[in-house]
Amino acid sequence: MKKIFLLFMLVLLLTGCTSIENSNLNNIINDVVNSKVKTTNVNRNGYNYYIPKGLSIIDSTRFNEVFKDQKYKYYLYVDIVSYNSKTDFNYTKNDNAYYSTNINNKEKKGYIEINNYKNNQYLIEIMYNYAKIEVIVYEEDINKAVTYAIVVLSSVTYNDNVIKNYLSSTVIDSVEESFDIFEIVGSDNYLEFTEEEDSVEEVRDPDYIN
Repeated sequence: MKKIFLLFMLVLLLTGCTSIENSNLNNIINDVVNSKVKTTNVNRNGYNYYIPKGLSIIDSTRFNEVFKDQKYKYYLYVDIVSYNSKTDFNYTKNDNAYYSTNINNKEKKGYIEINNYKNNQYLIEIMYNYAKIEVIVYEEDINKAVTYAIVVLSSVTYNDNVIKNYLSSTVIDSVEESFDIFEIVGSDNYLEFTEEEDSVEEVRDPDYIN
């Protein structure tokens, strides 16, 4: 409980006295990934993660999650195959993007790229710690969405034994997830993930607070 309270305080720090809308994206990312607060409140097969107050889970499959806040949907993809093999990657900063940078913190690596999408909206792609979140938002909500996403991604922890057992079993032959977390989707082909807008049943996390 103490850890959850401390993480709430981290988010409040980013969204409170130093207004998140006016904060620098570099500072937001660095503050979260370098935080020593480590906790999770969602348990999955082979991995756990923390979902902060303000987000709720509306759909969950084997390695895909869909969250929502008051305005947007966030798509999470977890790549246990790349994690297990410790797949490396190289990201080259995109000077043509609205925002683009590498994210590195000790053994954890990733990138964030934000591109103009359409109708004055922006596609945010953040890959970090062998997981990826994509979301489309309006410009005024970019900082808040990035904060939510990087809090989730930096909190992902993996269970090596469960993952090894899973990957060595025959069930891996039927894995349908083929999403490439290292791929830059950009503005041409956003979210192959199928969403059934009217049929999704909302799943409330027990630690979610209205």
